[in-house]
Amino acid sequence: MSSERTITKTIWQYSETLPESTMEFLRGIALDYSKVKNYVYKRYSGIKSLGRLTPVFDIMSEVRHSGIRAQLGLPSAYFDPAIIEAVADIKGMWGMLKKRIGTLITVNENLGDADRIYLRTVLKLDKIYAAVLCHEQYEMPRKAEKLDIDVEHLNNLLRRLTRKYLSKPEAGSTECFSMTPSGYTYKSGAICLASRTAGKRIPLPLKDSKICDRQIRVCIKKDYVALAIPLETKIRKHRDYASTVYIHIGYQDMFTLSNGNVYGQSLGDMTSLETQRLTVKNKERAVMRAAYRQSVESGDRERAGSIESNNLGTQKYDRRKEKERSKTQSFINTEINRMFASEKPQRIVITKPITINKTKLPSKTANRNMTRNFNGYVRERLAYKCRLNAIELVEINSKGTGVLCSCCGAEGVRRPDGFRCPSCGYQASLSLNGAKNIESKYNEGNYIKSNNNRSNITTERKQKVK
Repeated sequence: MSSERTITKTIWQYSETLPESTMEFLRGIALDYSKVKNYVYKRYSGIKSLGRLTPVFDIMSEVRHSGIRAQLGLPSAYFDPAIIEAVADIKGMWGMLKKRIGTLITVNENLGDADRIYLRTVLKLDKIYAAVLCHEQYEMPRKAEKLDIDVEHLNNLLRRLTRKYLSKPEAGSTECFSMTPSGYTYKSGAICLASRTAGKRIPLPLKDSKICDRQIRVCIKKDYVALAIPLETKIRKHRDYASTVYIHIGYQDMFTLSNGNVYGQSLGDMTSLETQRLTVKNKERAVMRAAYRQSVESGDRERAGSIESNNLGTQKYDRRKEKERSKTQSFINTEINRMFASEKPQRIVITKPITINKTKLPSKTANRNMTRNFNGYVRERLAYKCRLNAIELVEINSKGTGVLCSCCGAEGVRRPDGFRCPSCGYQASLSLNGAKNIESKYNEGNYIKSNNNRSNITTERKQKVK
């Protein structure tokens, strides 16, 4: 069964092989698009602009009147999305900075509870945070009015942390750009893009007949383009989905359920094999780069040219890497679908991702494994598919789900080969023990909430009787 609600998903549409003149036009638009973004980054990513990022239309008006659009000759269909995207990146930069400062505030043993309350309150209020950074007068937040704190000392701490960790974004890629619906039309199986000449459009023949009336993302390839098109899809509601499923998301086995079922068992092997392949390949490429530098330094231009043309390119390397990534992503999506079909969940319970006190791992191999880890992609696709199938996704705190015994509740021993409890002798895989702890923790939390609700209802009834 389907409901009337919809969800937006992105599908890809590809063009036919395009002439070089069209590719040059697209590359020029992408280059100017990145120039507009860099202009916005430079002008609005500083501390004085923190309180001015909302609404974005004010910034759009200022940038329009700055003259950069006329200088670049960029149509408004590309110019406006570049500004909006840049402002969104700046907001994301400040969000990550606040999250990092919040973590440092939490672990700072020299701060008291009142100090932390004040600092966290300021971080939530952009205008006050901006006033603190710019040494301007501001009205004390209500939540911090009666706190016994050294305001100037705390403000200086915020300024130091902000100066230390603030980093301005840059538009690195010049191979993508977005365009508004006014920037394209469809005609004879092609999408026609607005050009720099008024009234003239550049046709891009398409491989299929899909059409769109919303903002489109254009990704430039070697001799064609890929279009990211947003599509509205109806949310599917399944009457036979009635169970609650408790899942431990792992690195080796993707999903381990509290009932013992496992989905995505070979995910860890897939990523490990690809990581090993890339490690060997990168070592070989490092040797060739060293040989190239030696040839250049010794003046052997013929050998240097041969190495550069035959060994230092990235097309084959990137193509193989993308192929393996796509294979892994397809496997993840298939396993999520298989889990839905088998378990028929109405509700899925998982733990929140752990992000506090992350430190760089000392091993390069471990760092590569972490970099190629698909845990974030798994969570993203699980959340999306839950929304698409009207399944409730609940995230609980992970504290205690890994070290406690799911049988007796005592602290156990975690080893690579599994979990063992010295108190009751219970043994299981780390993932299965974690999944059972997730089930127990969620049910205990609901039991406490239901008891609190019942006690509140009873109190209300007694008051009414009185």
